[in-house]
Amino acid sequence: MGFFRSSVFLLALHLLQGSSASFVQLNGNGYEGVIVAIDPAVPEDETLITEIKDMVTTASTFLFEATEKRFFFKSVSILIPENWKNITQYKRPKQESYKHADVIVAPPTLPGRDEPYTKQFTQCEEKGEYIHFTPDFVLGKKQDEFGPSGRAFVHEWAHLRWGVFDEYNDDERFYSASSKKIEATRCSTGITGTNGVYKCQGVICITQRCKIDANTKLYEKDCQFFPDKYQTEKTSIMFMQGINSIIEFCNEKNHNREAPCLQNKMCNSRSTWEVISSSEDFKGTVPIAAPPPPPVFTLLKISERTVCLVLDKSESMKNYNRLNRMNQAVKYFLLQTIENGSWVGIVDFDTTAHIRSKLIQIKSNSERRKLLESLPTEASGGISICSGIESAFQVIKEIYPQVDGSEIMLVVAGEDKNIRNCMDKVKQSGAIIHSLAFGPNADPAVTEMSSITGGMHTYASDQAESKGLTDTLRTFGLGSTHLPQHSLQLESKRLTLRSNPWMNGTVIIDSTAGKDTFCLITWDKQSPGISLWDPSGTPTGNFTMDEGAKMAYLSIPGTAKVGVWTYSLQAKANPETLTITVNSRAANSAVPPITVNAKMNRDTNTFPSPMIVYAEILQGFIPILGANVTAFIESNNGKVEVLELLDNGAGADSFKNDGVYSRYFTAYQDNGNYSLKVQASGNTKTVMRSLRHLPNRGTYIPGWVVNGKIEGNPPIPESDEDTRTNLESFTRIASGGVFVISNVSKLPLPDLYPPSQIRDLEATSGEDEIRITWTAPGDDFDVGKVQQYIIRISGSILDLRDNFDDALQVNTSDLSPNEANTKETFAFKPGNISEENTTHIFIAIQSVDKSNLTSKVSSIAQVALFIPEADYSPGKNYPNPRVNISALVLLAVGSVAVVSAILSATICILKKKRNAIRLRTEF
Repeated sequence: MGFFRSSVFLLALHLLQGSSASFVQLNGNGYEGVIVAIDPAVPEDETLITEIKDMVTTASTFLFEATEKRFFFKSVSILIPENWKNITQYKRPKQESYKHADVIVAPPTLPGRDEPYTKQFTQCEEKGEYIHFTPDFVLGKKQDEFGPSGRAFVHEWAHLRWGVFDEYNDDERFYSASSKKIEATRCSTGITGTNGVYKCQGVICITQRCKIDANTKLYEKDCQFFPDKYQTEKTSIMFMQGINSIIEFCNEKNHNREAPCLQNKMCNSRSTWEVISSSEDFKGTVPIAAPPPPPVFTLLKISERTVCLVLDKSESMKNYNRLNRMNQAVKYFLLQTIENGSWVGIVDFDTTAHIRSKLIQIKSNSERRKLLESLPTEASGGISICSGIESAFQVIKEIYPQVDGSEIMLVVAGEDKNIRNCMDKVKQSGAIIHSLAFGPNADPAVTEMSSITGGMHTYASDQAESKGLTDTLRTFGLGSTHLPQHSLQLESKRLTLRSNPWMNGTVIIDSTAGKDTFCLITWDKQSPGISLWDPSGTPTGNFTMDEGAKMAYLSIPGTAKVGVWTYSLQAKANPETLTITVNSRAANSAVPPITVNAKMNRDTNTFPSPMIVYAEILQGFIPILGANVTAFIESNNGKVEVLELLDNGAGADSFKNDGVYSRYFTAYQDNGNYSLKVQASGNTKTVMRSLRHLPNRGTYIPGWVVNGKIEGNPPIPESDEDTRTNLESFTRIASGGVFVISNVSKLPLPDLYPPSQIRDLEATSGEDEIRITWTAPGDDFDVGKVQQYIIRISGSILDLRDNFDDALQVNTSDLSPNEANTKETFAFKPGNISEENTTHIFIAIQSVDKSNLTSKVSSIAQVALFIPEADYSPGKNYPNPRVNISALVLLAVGSVAVVSAILSATICILKKKRNAIRLRTEF
């Protein structure tokens, strides 16, 4: 478990904000608001700050030249951990926080995994989540393997900002080109080098020629492309940023459309420059002649958390039991969610605002209980949101002269026509406003307040079955703290009971959780009977009953027992609505807990455009595979859509087995707010940690060819698709915030959604047939069943991609489609391919639904017909390889044998000659 010793708490914050967490803005040609955050697990080292500055400064110049004098880095904030010492030049952050970080500097995913990468699981042209650099990488200790850090930063920035992908592929290092040669996957093909197998045993290293795989007719897995150290080719940064001559992105003229790289697969074979050129950044700028100024850096140090709760107690809070529900959630937040060391104050408001509690620093349960006494007990009067916010500023300023970086948690139900009177003041304050809208009539300007200040916004409906309020305030409680202090939600269930008075269930406490476990139960009418048993069957009681707030709670001291806990609640009224919520914290500060984070791909959307739900499951930086993940999407009228999320690399899911579970969402009920919640679970038989290298990372340089010889770099730790470790059972629940849908039609509409694109097509060849497999798409993206498949083949990958409708069609009359997300298999005889000298057959599929809507053409699979010409050295002759050691031994032994035979024969002949001379002399 030693490799889990990173706090990696930054991960738990990125996905919570939704799709627009970054503060980066393009002002003129310069990027402002870039945030580089140092993880608290990184040992204090001022040199690291200096190296970050040097990296960004170098990257800015490189980016400017690579983008034809368009873009550079203008201003950058460096977030320094709270546990580092104070220095006078460090400032207090305003709205900058870890959840907004564009770059994180944190320990590696595993020992030796220092490759820079971008967390990027969305579609082509969509922004990524963040860039991860390790301290050793930033300090320049990995330059031989990945090139200078500034160049690698530009490679990753292109992933993050413009949604482009890599132009290499470790899973498909070689391909059969139209030239009938085996080529290395790269862009552009003008990059020269050597294909070889480089192996070292101790200090002895040898180079071997690559062997052909009998099945793929391509090079075997251990074959690699080694670039020449000295090149003239200028492209491409997304292939190998460490080559000195490379200063550009591939464009339409020099892009290698044949290569099976992610850029071609994800972006419909467009070059990286074509994608960049279509971005909003590019469209809004023109090249500038003057060189850019160096970036301006601001050093910000995280400090203790300051939170003021601003609670609506106006007349609108009387409806739907809102006041009590708010108090239940706030009590839960104060009792369990907000971390020790935080400063907390409370303000409530109706027509005017009232300071109920000045800032109190939470050190123990006594401060928490004191704050509970300050909550509003009655609802009446008008509403003045600005008064509440201004009073919160007053509360904060009694401790801090500036409100920069403080947080206001605003809960509001009513509509306030004067709210915009304080919008400018809020924006300029430097405070972060998180908002929770109660019911359908909450003022929409509240959402705007959260947006402009970098806060989170969410929504809770008035339906009895809605269980979003408590979960939402828990989400607000996840500040910029060390991950072991974060609250982990293990259960959140709400049920209205009528004929059956019992609400039964179980909660799994896994070994990564269990500290400070807290159980909350609420009711609407009468306190229920409560029973709770630990994994050994021992009853656990002593719930604290708060009859006024209609809630009961239990804190389990120390670390709760690992295993399955069982609860049983008996309603004493009919009907009755009961809820149970269970939270915990990490059991061990040295072992990151399993976390689940959820988001939508957009914060706002217009019907009928589809949306995508994402949920990421991690332990530290390690993806968790094989979990059961369910999304619950609730509209503002309380209707809930349930979706099973998948990590299968099909439909909405970009990458298989990366720990990100996805699904399309199109079941829009109404205009307005929708809230997202995700529940994930797994058992010991299904869930695993994946130890594979992550996609979308800076290219590892295996070595260089210098004067015809390979000079290898230290190999990175081996990883394989099957390198996984089993995991214990667990459950987690996460709130994904709110998104807004507009223009939803109430009229019956025709079929609007085609099948999703097939992106995992694979093919193998037998003696006389080709067998293909893929994941079935649905009638509407990844839901339902398609009507038919159109399969076409060609001897040219470019012809198949560009002229799919003209390619040879395969007879699929006996192919009956299956339901979406199941595995499809089909075998066919290839027939006659018209192209001469064809080495490979390329296959693609298009799906057709019942309304005759067609999908995009699938990814392209290939099978080999015969061995193509090996191309050991793209762009030049293959240098004489160093010979295999065993071959040297055999050659030496053989040479000795031949020499010995020649010597023996020579000696024998000489002896015979001497004997003959003697005989002649004697006569």
